[in-house]
Amino acid sequence: MAESKPDSKLSSESLIKGVLQSIDREREREIISRRFGLFDRKETLEQIGELLGITRERVRQLEKTVIGKLRSASEAHKLAGIEEFQSLVLAELKNTGHVSRISELTSKLMGDSNKIEQSRMAFLSSLCPVLVVVQDDDAFYACVGEKSLYNERTLKEAVTNIVKTVTKIGEPKKIDYIAKHAGITDTKLVASLASTSKQLAQLNDLWGLVRWPLVNPKNIRDKIYVILKENGNHMHFNEIAEAIKESDFKRKDVTTQAIHNELIKDKRFVLIGRGLYALREWGYEKGTVADIISHVLKEAGEPLHRDEIVKRVLKSRFVKETTILLNLQGKPQFHRVAKATYELVEPE
Repeated sequence: MAESKPDSKLSSESLIKGVLQSIDREREREIISRRFGLFDRKETLEQIGELLGITRERVRQLEKTVIGKLRSASEAHKLAGIEEFQSLVLAELKNTGHVSRISELTSKLMGDSNKIEQSRMAFLSSLCPVLVVVQDDDAFYACVGEKSLYNERTLKEAVTNIVKTVTKIGEPKKIDYIAKHAGITDTKLVASLASTSKQLAQLNDLWGLVRWPLVNPKNIRDKIYVILKENGNHMHFNEIAEAIKESDFKRKDVTTQAIHNELIKDKRFVLIGRGLYALREWGYEKGTVADIISHVLKEAGEPLHRDEIVKRVLKSRFVKETTILLNLQGKPQFHRVAKATYELVEPE
């Protein structure tokens, strides 16, 4: 019989219980467990004070004192399980560029990444002498870094520098391009730093600001834009719908009809053939075949042979040649000036 392999994932509950057991008083254990959300949601100083019958300020004082003692015990190698935990976190950080979001670190080391597990990861990391923890706020995701490289201030500054670099570049780019412009040779580190910023997003190996649809599509139209941009060529609306279903987008349960409706409404997309759409930024203009013929003749500034007209129209429209010829012959704005040669008749 094959020998079963030991579970490589950390048992956060046993680690947390070991740390809490080192706290002498039950009241202080309760404060730490509730403040850091170790078994349930995090609670405020006021909520805990009301529960324990003490003031908000007293809760804050006790929390500060207990955390100080726990960190001192950790530094003196007297906190059960912390050294092993710290070693595992450091090993993972080496693989992920010396910095990692709490959510990702929790998933890799604990096998689950729910809110309680993430709270435990952040709490245990904050007790480790060689780790630095940045708390979740409006600008940053909760993350852990190596203290040998950063403290909380310098870690935030490093992330902010990446955001400034991306903003200056002005469009989504791959991480090696961003690293080069940020003056950092370690691309893995740049990716790790970028992942901790709430101002940046990543999609299909491209990084950019969260407001840029190409890396953070928020609706169907943005997703269509991403699909067309990535494809680099026109697509039928059925193909676009299928590509969205097969994509890595968070929400991709959209109907073909919904795709078609959004293509019609959004000025970024141009119908260039039967069901075929392209991006306006590629040089396409909206309009009928007659509109395109008018544009071609106006741009030429002189009469053109029908073969030349067909050639130029087909650069921006995927239609049958006969459709172009029928428009030339049947629309009053096109006047034949010689055999198979036409000019644009400007309206009076």
